[in-house]
Amino acid sequence: MMLGFLLARAGIEVLVLEKHKDFFRDFRGDTLHPSTIQTIDELGLLNEFLKLPHQELQQLVGMYNNEEVTIADFSHLPVAKPILGLMPQWDFLNFLACKGSLYPGFNLLKEANVTELLMENGRVSGIKAEMPDGVAEVHASIVIGADGRSSTVRKLAGLNVKDTGSSIDVLWFRLTRRKEDPGQTLGRFDQGRIMILIDREEYWQCAYVIAKEDMKNLQLKGLDHFREELAEVTPFLRDRLSELTDWEKIKLLTVAIDHLEKWYSEGLLCIGDAAHAMSPIGGVGINLAIQDAVATANILYKPLIEKKNITMAMLKQVQDRRAFPARTIQRLQVLMQRGIMKRKTDKKKQSQVPMFFRLLKRFPLLRRIPARIVGIGIRPEHIQIPAIFVA
Repeated sequence: MMLGFLLARAGIEVLVLEKHKDFFRDFRGDTLHPSTIQTIDELGLLNEFLKLPHQELQQLVGMYNNEEVTIADFSHLPVAKPILGLMPQWDFLNFLACKGSLYPGFNLLKEANVTELLMENGRVSGIKAEMPDGVAEVHASIVIGADGRSSTVRKLAGLNVKDTGSSIDVLWFRLTRRKEDPGQTLGRFDQGRIMILIDREEYWQCAYVIAKEDMKNLQLKGLDHFREELAEVTPFLRDRLSELTDWEKIKLLTVAIDHLEKWYSEGLLCIGDAAHAMSPIGGVGINLAIQDAVATANILYKPLIEKKNITMAMLKQVQDRRAFPARTIQRLQVLMQRGIMKRKTDKKKQSQVPMFFRLLKRFPLLRRIPARIVGIGIRPEHIQIPAIFVA
């Protein structure tokens, strides 16, 4: 959506395909890091964007064995608004779609399920998509696969996926939120267990970290055992855990950390999770995808405007620009996941506040380091693509 908006804003005709009839997906993330806020500001849309319902955090605070720890302090970042924003992703997507519709080249097609890549002289020349009223064929100068970790486009293109490996999965559910509840925190860490709570006003969106493929073991122990486990991590939620009446209300999110060895082929490019699936740790997946979109627009807009062929060298330039930041963050996520799993199995470590947290508490200046890595990232992108005038 961001890439489509940027290209249409420059006067390029774009078609964005969405498989579903709307953007409402419970499993889409909410975090908008300072790098994304900065991108919106560079587009001149920040004031209007911040009128949408959202929350703003200048610090990420966690609870470790009931001890409060400030993990990151964004207030010193050199950006237009040094905050972490929390906004349902469907609101963000609707905002971009609305702004994109102001440009004559922006087209959005919903309920379009891509089923086939069109080929011409060994080059991807478009797609086939199933629509409610039949099959549509779309021809294009370039096909961009931005369809997530289970990307249909990368499967159809036969691009090789390398699995880095993940040691965790996440259980996703919601519980009623009350006015007297504590405020937003990054997460609660207790005896090797982790619960993330996202404030969505009327309810808490909850993410509970489990060991990879441990869902069956939890189900065998029973729902009462699971509810008690949750109550120990987040005691203030104990009186409403009865809302989890069956396992159908608890969804398993299989965590993957992988990447494409090659993001592109003739006429095709993958970006975002389609190119590098991220762990939910740090909530950085959305923001890396946005940075990919900005870099792609910066690199490809001139040849697209001039109606030149998009060469393999141009597509390689996108991967060369964005692969290092994505892989670096993935490596950090793998290390963090291993640390989480060690604490889940080592009772001695469970009672100890990790050294990293102790250092952050003793030396507040250190909080700027995770703020920089998570908030801005490695190799941040800036808008270079021009905009056409819209009356």
